Amino acid sequence: MKDTKYLEIIKAPVITEKSEAAKQEGKYTFKVDPRANKIEIKEAIEKIFNVKIQSIRTINVKPKKRRVGRYSGLTNRTKKAIVTLAEGQTIDLG
Repeated sequence: MKDTKYLEIIKAPVITEKSEAAKQEGKYTFKVDPRANKIEIKEAIEKIFNVKIQSIRTINVKPKKRRVGRYSGLTNRTKKAIVTLAEGQTIDLG
């Protein structure tokens, strides 16, 4: 059984045209907990998907202004991680 601590760090894979093209190079993009650091993200992905990670890059996504009628507010801040796997490693997200 997978450890729930790791499942709380990795929220979801990011599926866009750009991230799908990066998969050909062995790079995978995930939404992660904004409080997680690179070491925690690396441990979580290695344990969940049983792969070896070569490098990891993180991006803090700032909140955006949104309006619904006369009410305005901000979206939640998020964090993305772009993970480069070791040669020959793959992750099956489908």
